[in-house]
Amino acid sequence: MSVILDKRNQNKNIGKVDLGVLYTILILLAIGVVMIYSASSFYSMFHYNDSMFYLKKQGIMAVIGLVAMFFMMNFDYHRLKKITPKLLIITIPLLIAVFFFPAVNGAKRWIQLGGLSFQPSELTKYVVVLFLALSIDIKGDGIKDFWTGIVPYLALSGFFAALVLAEKNLSIAAIIMIVTFILLFISGGKIKHLFGIVLPTLLTLAIFFIFSSDYRRARMLNFIDPWKDAAGDGYQLIQSFYALGSGGITGLGLGQSRQKTLYMPEPHNDFIFSIIGEELGLIGCLLIISLFIIFIWRGVRIAIKAKDTYGKLLAMGITSIIAVQAIINIAVVTGSMPVTGVPMPFISYGGTSLVINLTAMGILLNISRQIESDVR
Repeated sequence: MSVILDKRNQNKNIGKVDLGVLYTILILLAIGVVMIYSASSFYSMFHYNDSMFYLKKQGIMAVIGLVAMFFMMNFDYHRLKKITPKLLIITIPLLIAVFFFPAVNGAKRWIQLGGLSFQPSELTKYVVVLFLALSIDIKGDGIKDFWTGIVPYLALSGFFAALVLAEKNLSIAAIIMIVTFILLFISGGKIKHLFGIVLPTLLTLAIFFIFSSDYRRARMLNFIDPWKDAAGDGYQLIQSFYALGSGGITGLGLGQSRQKTLYMPEPHNDFIFSIIGEELGLIGCLLIISLFIIFIWRGVRIAIKAKDTYGKLLAMGITSIIAVQAIINIAVVTGSMPVTGVPMPFISYGGTSLVINLTAMGILLNISRQIESDVR
């Protein structure tokens, strides 16, 4: 009888999802599917004789991702605690496995089986957040100690970031460390430790890794003056400038991009925001930015109002991943930072990224369902 009553009490605590987050995700996803078709149609026809080649693939992954999101929306996020250590262990062989598959564009980031591919680094960034939320919740005030509270988490995140970095994926490695820093900060890590020791160390390491690699150093130097090598390393950024400049305020119209006609390399991927700017103009770009701002605001709100520390950290970590990726992508496309391979969440082409991001959104929405009724 007591078990039945406990279940009834648990059900009473389950409320409605945060509609602000849900609608924002669905709108971004819809825009992404439409723009992938628009951006990739010419490229797809030229390479595959099918203008809908990428639309079909992204559409299938969008459906799978939505199913995963709605499942996780109804899956109590506290049950993730049991499987988190296992997920953390599983990601290690997955990250190593990519080295046994052919490189794509000079980087080994994918496990390829037939016509399917999987990018373990996309999963890793969320698994690290799951583990940090679980462990920091257990540690409590112990996070205030530098050697036993801060260093172990930096070491763990650094280990996974190093595996990702070995795949020539500095961007995802950086996201892992940035989100780790954010979680350590909001969980009560001392400012003198984080800003006096950790941040300068991370910045020093980032500069070292950038200039220790020829292709990363070239990207940095071309970011400063892309026209110095307009036909080489600066080519993609210059095409992005042309696209954004051509769009003006209102854009050339949906489907009317000129840069997507084989001027912009793979326009449906990391630089899809520039195609949005060309076709939908400044208005379209501001709409995308506004949607991400709304998502970040609602995500932080969920984190603040979550009923326990684990939920707060998990919600903040998930929100931070999307926020950091969106900010980096927009900064790269607009020439505000060096070119790096960070896709725009929900919009850039990529099945692994889309499904995993939508699954994470399901977790975030489940946290929002369990906000205590008196703080809604």
